[in-house]
Amino acid sequence: MDVLRVPPGPGAPHGLSVPEAELTEQFSRASGPGGQGVNTTDSRVQLSLDIAATTALDDAQRERVLHRLSDRLTGTVLTIDASEYRSQRRNRAAARDRLAMLLREAVMPTVARRPTKPTRGSQRRRLERKRQRAQTKQNRRRPGNE
Repeated sequence: MDVLRVPPGPGAPHGLSVPEAELTEQFSRASGPGGQGVNTTDSRVQLSLDIAATTALDDAQRERVLHRLSDRLTGTVLTIDASEYRSQRRNRAAARDRLAMLLREAVMPTVARRPTKPTRGSQRRRLERKRQRAQTKQNRRRPGNE
């Protein structure tokens, strides 16, 4: 495999390129489907990337990723497991895709919520519904108990 490319998006307008040398892959035996081959092939893939040491991120992106993925990190290392396929090659591709999507989402800046006010029409409709509900309840009372 070669350089891991993260598609462009908010926070990374030109995308990201993680060099192959910064990715660590480990292979082991996976549980699940595979018949007799499951006991002999190392199809499970663990893909790791040290967020603090990678050259693919600038300082602002690095801080954002470390903060957003803090619960998934071991120290500063992000590890992705993939074992859903029988073949090691497909699991390697799945792990790389998952890592790319995680990085893309983590790099996105947070969008501050702009407070809005209810429209005049919605306020009027709300008050009208309240008046109608009050009138309905008032009509349920016994006559003369006012």
